[in-house]
Amino acid sequence: MMKELTFSRILVTGAAGFIGANLAEYLLRKCPGITVIGVDNLNDYYDVSLKEYRLKRILEAARQNPSSDWCFEKGSIANQDFIRNIFEKHQPQIVVNLAAQAGVRYSIDHPDVYMESNMMGFFEILEACRHSYDNGDPGVQHLIYASSSSVYGNNRKIPYSTDDNVDHPVSLYAATKKSNELLAHCYSKLYNIPTTGLRFFTVYGPAGRPDMAYFSFADKLRNGEKIRIFNYGNCKRDFTYIDDIIEGIFRVMHVAPEKKTGEDGLPIAPYNLYNIGNSHPENLLDFVEILQQELVRAEVLPESYDFDAHKELVAMQPGDVEVTYADTEPLKRDFDFVPRTPLREGLRKFAQWYSDYYSDH
Repeated sequence: MMKELTFSRILVTGAAGFIGANLAEYLLRKCPGITVIGVDNLNDYYDVSLKEYRLKRILEAARQNPSSDWCFEKGSIANQDFIRNIFEKHQPQIVVNLAAQAGVRYSIDHPDVYMESNMMGFFEILEACRHSYDNGDPGVQHLIYASSSSVYGNNRKIPYSTDDNVDHPVSLYAATKKSNELLAHCYSKLYNIPTTGLRFFTVYGPAGRPDMAYFSFADKLRNGEKIRIFNYGNCKRDFTYIDDIIEGIFRVMHVAPEKKTGEDGLPIAPYNLYNIGNSHPENLLDFVEILQQELVRAEVLPESYDFDAHKELVAMQPGDVEVTYADTEPLKRDFDFVPRTPLREGLRKFAQWYSDYYSDH
């Protein structure tokens, strides 16, 4: 167990990504004496200038907390030499692996990128954690890694529980995330590495991923293009605001799964798995309506905008699912926390950020 992060050395992979950047910034602002090592390959899956914007915000947070330390290393987690050098140089006590190739639809046409980043990359992180104990070193005390609500596929039982069977993924992205959970359990069992997997549910907010629906809809509407609403609007999503995700990760970081020995003298895998979602699925048509209202409020779009002329209801896409809905009782039980940001409040903050960002860029 680890109750205090002050003066800890924490490795955050995917540090220029949406969740990674917010986590790094939060840690540097909140924890005196902390050292945060950020890793990212800064790929061009989406506009790199947005990733650079996030890195500038992290640097600003580090400057405002002189007792903290921020170090950024550019490289791929699938590069064995790069990752091993990071671990040898910085000797992180906590690792938060958020680096991954995201996106369900992109995985259909670009499977090789997912195998490299999500599979080989995570394998290299696990191997580095394993060897951090070599020569009697204290090693990594807790590995937290990003999974996804996508692992639930088309499960009919809702809300989704981490006790549910998730052996039928409907996208390669989901399959890689389920594989990460299996690999983490294996390494926890074999090498007694405390690991916690977090299944994130549709994360959104300011400076988010441009490929996500709320961001791409804003782009298209601003450019006068049509937005496509899949399954004719008959989908529900458990939208989770970024601040809630970060608070959840932060709380989980404080408590590593306890190391125990079984009757056979071997480790009982110190392994946990949690959902982090809002536990309140929203219909996509309602979501679009709220987004439109907030874009008008933020003066991204004029009040006279003809939304009906810019909407198109279309059939379901391959790899997509009808509903996502998180059971967060275990998170509440173990950490006294559940996400609570209402969708309108979150979209209002996004719309205001969007207005400010694009007026400056």
